[in-house]
Amino acid sequence: MQHLTILTGGSRGMGRAIAEQLCRGDALVLCISRGRADALDAFARERGATLVQWSADLADPAPVAARLRDWLGERDAKQLDSATLINNAGMLGGTGPLEAAGAVAIATALRVDLEAPMQLTAAFIAATSGWNIARKVLNISSGLGRRPMAGAALYCAAKAGMDHFSRCVALEQAGRVNAVRIVSLAPGIIDTDMQTELRAGDPAAFPEHDNFVRMKDSGALKSPADAARRVLTYLAGPDFGDQPLADVRDA
Repeated sequence: MQHLTILTGGSRGMGRAIAEQLCRGDALVLCISRGRADALDAFARERGATLVQWSADLADPAPVAARLRDWLGERDAKQLDSATLINNAGMLGGTGPLEAAGAVAIATALRVDLEAPMQLTAAFIAATSGWNIARKVLNISSGLGRRPMAGAALYCAAKAGMDHFSRCVALEQAGRVNAVRIVSLAPGIIDTDMQTELRAGDPAAFPEHDNFVRMKDSGALKSPADAARRVLTYLAGPDFGDQPLADVRDA
């Protein structure tokens, strides 16, 4: 019996750390990322895990969701003990006032950060509807989905949308037989490329710039590996899904 996990954005940062920590003998892991991480294949083989990697652009998520639905339809649920979708992939979309963002940048950020998780969640729920196993969706959100920040409207809005669609899906699943348990989880402040991008923003156009510099200088950022451990611990907890919004810092 295998534990199936579909993970987006598993080639770097916290996503890469999650992918590595998922790799164990009973794991079937499908990583969907823009780039392929060849070293991850070797890592999975060493640990006896089954790893599949797709190179896909989540800025065009509908074909990826259709492919996922077909792939799940080919799986034998009798060989699986659980199925989980982790929507981790995300992008900042730049910093600065909204009017300075180009039309393509706005569309791309919202597609990657919000449309893709919705498309993949819909495909996952539909394709596994007849599976008599535990099913979970973990959406990696952000504190910025719950707190507005000048100069990051695209990211804040997308994460707020992720939180709210998670609430809606939780209501839709309530009372169903073998309901999908869904949580939109803020993982804390992590030392990733996104933090580097925030610190590289123009202070004149991004009022919070100095705060992000101070967090880095003071050692307040969690490592991707530590953040991944906390996220996966929360995912495995017996109360996962009791509340559709959560923050690892409150756990």
